[in-house]
Amino acid sequence: MLQAPTLTQGFRGLIYDNKTESLRTINLLQRMNIYQEVFLSILYRVLPIQRYLEPVYFYIYTLFGLQAIYVTALYITSWLLSGTWLSGLLAALWYVTNRIDTTRVEFTIPLRENWALPFFAIQIAAITYFLRPNLQALSERRTLLVVFISTFLFSLTWQFNQFMMLMQALVLFTLDSLDMLPAVKATWLYGIQIAGLLLVCVLQFFNSMILGSLLISFNLSVLIARKFQKNLKTGTFLTRIGKLLLHLLTVFCLTLFLNNVIKKMLNLKSDEHIFKFLKAKFGFGATRDFDANLYLCEEAFGLLPFNTFSRLSDTLLLYAYIFVLSITVIAAFVVAFHKLSDSGIQEPEGKMGRCSIDLKPDTAYNLIHTVLFGFLALSTMRMKYLWTSHMCVFASFGLCSPDIWGWLLKSVRLHNPKGICVIRYSVPVLTLLYLCYKFWPGVMDELSELREFYDPDTVELMTWINSNTPRKAVFAGSMQLLAGVKLCTGRTLTNHPHYEDNGLRERTKAVYQIYAKRSPEDVHALLRSFGADYVILENSICYERRHRRGCRLRDLLDIANGHVMDGPGENDPDLKAADHPRFCEEIKRNPPPYAAHFTRVFQNKTFHVYKLSTNK
Repeated sequence: MLQAPTLTQGFRGLIYDNKTESLRTINLLQRMNIYQEVFLSILYRVLPIQRYLEPVYFYIYTLFGLQAIYVTALYITSWLLSGTWLSGLLAALWYVTNRIDTTRVEFTIPLRENWALPFFAIQIAAITYFLRPNLQALSERRTLLVVFISTFLFSLTWQFNQFMMLMQALVLFTLDSLDMLPAVKATWLYGIQIAGLLLVCVLQFFNSMILGSLLISFNLSVLIARKFQKNLKTGTFLTRIGKLLLHLLTVFCLTLFLNNVIKKMLNLKSDEHIFKFLKAKFGFGATRDFDANLYLCEEAFGLLPFNTFSRLSDTLLLYAYIFVLSITVIAAFVVAFHKLSDSGIQEPEGKMGRCSIDLKPDTAYNLIHTVLFGFLALSTMRMKYLWTSHMCVFASFGLCSPDIWGWLLKSVRLHNPKGICVIRYSVPVLTLLYLCYKFWPGVMDELSELREFYDPDTVELMTWINSNTPRKAVFAGSMQLLAGVKLCTGRTLTNHPHYEDNGLRERTKAVYQIYAKRSPEDVHALLRSFGADYVILENSICYERRHRRGCRLRDLLDIANGHVMDGPGENDPDLKAADHPRFCEEIKRNPPPYAAHFTRVFQNKTFHVYKLSTNK
């Protein structure tokens, strides 16, 4: 966008891009969540800052500024829940002292989640305020506007938005079903989620993956089921349980039906790899699917490492979180039981048996939110950043909440308003002092450090590509490396890390045969079918030791191809010995069949680059 002569030409170049994927013209705005970069490029060209600030620093400062907004949103959410700014201050400080587990912005700045999570935090803060009882009509409308804008921006900036908002919809559904949330407010929030996604769908040129999302099918199913299943919140305890189970079954079946119908109508396969991965991850059958196993073997998609809890314990966050969570979960069960036991008939005032615990809708929302996202983080490490930041909010709110301390002191018959006031301020203050004493000097030392990227082999490769290959040359290789090739050299690629496109996933699997046991003729034909002129082989992949046997990339390819894996260990009985040696190893010996199709043109300790012959 910055290099284009005009903004219009830059925008057109994104919509009709033939310089990213070989032999294809793709719409980048449809395929990828890059509107934020488009917006920044417009700002950079319009604002008078070009003489003072390079584009890369403008980009970095914008993202760091968004992180400040993120922390501010966490601060506000905690304040709204507890009623004191002290809670917000504690949440912000916990976020900073636990930044290894709360954010990745320090070392991977352009991640889509670094753009999206600040807007998600704003949305949670707005929903927390919206769920307050007795809001004025004008305040409700303004808050709903904030919820809609933040939902839209969150959805626009992250491709995983639909899965995160599905969890959020499940939170609303749970509270609505248990009568812990006003039905009208839940309906508004369901509608906003659908409207936000549909608007993103329009801006992404009717991206079919959005239309086929489970979120849209689920929200529509909830609204349809509610129309036909009336009087769900009346009757005896057993009657209401029966109605609730029937409602759950209806919504579940209707969701699956609508989702299957939509996907068949749209012939949608963009997200099928995610469901294959989830099916295998949760033990519903082993799979030899290359894409699913690629996710299963990635550490980021594994279980949350145990050392995460020791780090969170060092800052007292985990202890405070478990303390607050335990009390609120017990309170939620008591309130839910009371709600289900209530027949819906107005009881006389003062009747004995009235529930003495009241869980506010905003507290209940944040409770179910933290529980569901906690389960998500425990099962998939990549998603811990959604949970850990909310842990800071929830733990700080509990330590400053008069309700939490009131319930606790009532249970031990020591309830005293003055005592509650003293505890709710003294405990967070002592925690703040402890955090400042133990962690603040370390934070200041880290801020004073200057670090530099050092990878001479990669720098040498990129320099060679820029100097020795045509601008229109097409490169094949691993997804991660080719992303760097595109960024540093602008060359066209056969494949890249955008894995939400079925066609590109098939391409990637075909290109990765360079690390499988295939003949040089087969590999050459595959690479030439995608227009490749050069192929880059990486020793770190060909001789990989980082993953266990069965999870190395070469193992995944062998399994998918039906070949026996290398090294000691068992193989499935139906796997066969390959007819050819491993391509990435054999080509380095340069025997005649390989030399006829590939010529080595660059080599260092890490990379080997081969030029493909053009002979048919």
